[in-house]
Amino acid sequence: MKDHVAELITAALNTLVANGDLPETIQPRVMVDRTRDKSHGDFASNIAMTLAKPAGKPPREVAQLIIEALPQSAQLSKAEIAGPGFINFFMDDAATSAIISSVLSAGDSFGRNTSGAGKKVQVEFVSANPTGPLHVGHGRGAAVGDSICRLLAANGWDVTSEFYYNDAGAQINNLALSTQARCKGLGPDDEGWPADGYRGTYITELAESYMKGETVHAEDKHVTGKADADDLDAIRDFAVAYLRREQDHDLKAFGVDFDVYFLESSLYSDGDVEKTVEKLIASGHTYEKDGALWLKTTDFGDDKDRVMRKSEGGYTYFVPDVAYHMNKWQRGFERVVNEQGADHHSTITRVRAGLQALGEGIPKAWPEYVLHQMVMVMRGGEEVKISKRAGSYVTLQDLVEEVGRDATRYFLVARATTSQLTFDIDLAISQSNDNPVYYIQYAHARVCSMLRKLADHGWSWSPEQAGHFELLSEDAEKGLMNKLAAYPELITRAGSNTEPHIVANYLQELAGEFHSYYNSHKMLIDDEKLRNARLSLSEAVRQVLRNGLDLLGVSAPESM
Repeated sequence: MKDHVAELITAALNTLVANGDLPETIQPRVMVDRTRDKSHGDFASNIAMTLAKPAGKPPREVAQLIIEALPQSAQLSKAEIAGPGFINFFMDDAATSAIISSVLSAGDSFGRNTSGAGKKVQVEFVSANPTGPLHVGHGRGAAVGDSICRLLAANGWDVTSEFYYNDAGAQINNLALSTQARCKGLGPDDEGWPADGYRGTYITELAESYMKGETVHAEDKHVTGKADADDLDAIRDFAVAYLRREQDHDLKAFGVDFDVYFLESSLYSDGDVEKTVEKLIASGHTYEKDGALWLKTTDFGDDKDRVMRKSEGGYTYFVPDVAYHMNKWQRGFERVVNEQGADHHSTITRVRAGLQALGEGIPKAWPEYVLHQMVMVMRGGEEVKISKRAGSYVTLQDLVEEVGRDATRYFLVARATTSQLTFDIDLAISQSNDNPVYYIQYAHARVCSMLRKLADHGWSWSPEQAGHFELLSEDAEKGLMNKLAAYPELITRAGSNTEPHIVANYLQELAGEFHSYYNSHKMLIDDEKLRNARLSLSEAVRQVLRNGLDLLGVSAPESM
């Protein structure tokens, strides 16, 4: 209906230009918004106010001209001028209630569209160093990244999800040295313990498994331990595989799986890093200074040039990142979204500069970045900081075991990634209206329960019996129908802007409106026509709740 109103306005403007009432030079951008107050209609537009100056007429006069030129439409009841020149549009009741049939007919596909046209998009998220259990920050990245994948798929994109394993560098060496120390019976307080060693009890578990000769099955290889505490290379391979397996297990328990697992080490073994460096040198955007190799990132908007190869040897961390993203480009991804922690902010300009310097025609804003802020976990009004097993942080596994997968996923995705998130464990496990995920799931289960109770009265309902929507004339019913009609547009916006939190917020609002409606109206009544109309509306609400929850990776229980 929103698109239909925009089309009516455009047709009116074309008529006014043809009649000479508006100048041919106008280039209107027709904006139509849903109203918050239904006394102001269903939709509103400020088009008359934006055209007043080029038209040389007062806004209200332009608005009146537009209203008089609107084509006839069975869906539009009336249009009227408000305030300084807004145009409010009141839709016909039949047009409003048509959304119920649309939802029931489309079912699980309601809200999905083909705007992505099957184009390839890759979403990289989590990408944790395989040096320990996943923490709650990784969990936020997993919840947001997986929801972005689901949203993009709902918008018709061909989505590839990818996990980038940082299995090379100093942190991996610290992991190997820490494990080796444990294999030799050393503890963090003993002389000889690595200065930057990892202290969690998981290192002890890892060392014990290695010394016992356990075989670890990671995504792409099998590694077997051995009772040899001096073989650092074997310990390193085993430790990485062991923690990769653990992280993968935690993510699968969280409902997150990946299409591709990419190893940083492969960029070196396959020669991609060296090829990228050679190409950057050939591009003329590098220079030698103080024994180091520099990239002229200032040519591409950076505040200063960056070192690529250090004077003592070895590449800085952004160089393999450039090689990795060149690999993504060569795989044909028209769009790439990187969901990462806010601490990656400094890499954005460098990676994009490196890609521009390669001269491959890569767009300036490629890849896109979604950076999430930190998560604070609270219990009993106090911050929870320590996990015994991890040693210094709360793990994702801790959270899922305590509050469940659904609550964890919803809470981690429910706020904009630009905002810091406080995860209140007490709220997440409460069965109350204050708990948003419980509130939403309960609305879904309520409809299911209501439909099950029909048989107790000898009644039945099915989508084929849906009808008599003209009886849904109350403000609460119209409000629910308008809320349902907003869902497809919301999914388009959430996908375009990679903002799954707006889906979470919408579901909470929809559940709230339904609970209020349910509490103030009897559903299982003798009047068959009104009963079926209300059940049809309730079932449409249930379907949209289910569809939205699925986009967040949260279940829609039929009983609670």
